[in-house]
Amino acid sequence: MAGNSPCASCKLLRRRCTKDCIFAPYFPSSDPQKFALVHKVFGASNVSKMLQELPLHQRADAVSSLVYEAHARVRDPVYGCVGAISYLQNQVSELQMQLAVAQAEIFCIQMQQEPVMPNPEMQDPDHKSYLLQNELPQYLNYASSSNVIYDSLSRESIFGHDMVS
Repeated sequence: MAGNSPCASCKLLRRRCTKDCIFAPYFPSSDPQKFALVHKVFGASNVSKMLQELPLHQRADAVSSLVYEAHARVRDPVYGCVGAISYLQNQVSELQMQLAVAQAEIFCIQMQQEPVMPNPEMQDPDHKSYLLQNELPQYLNYASSSNVIYDSLSRESIFGHDMVS
């Protein structure tokens, strides 16, 4: 208990805050929404049990994780943090695809600009290489980075603001 003011937990639960209150170090009275959110999602009894099972040096990190998960559960009651992770993994996949397309475009441009080195195996000096003779292989020209589909990245993200405008 900090001074005479009960912690956010004891204040919300309307009980007397003792000096050995397990919530007091992690849920100060100055931030009542923090405990209210965790209590709404997990329940005070469950949070108390979780904290009691942990060593003292791990409790602050556990409370931070509980607060983060509670925020995620309020935003997405079904998937919580897993939904956020899945969304970010999809973004990484899309960006990797865009990177591969851009690298293929760079390769195409480089191939078009590089002079053809004479090949000693060529018997006909007027014979052009396959790449120059047939333009570039079709699979390298399949899309440009401007044509990549953006899977609703302009919608509000899980973090509450636009990721891409």
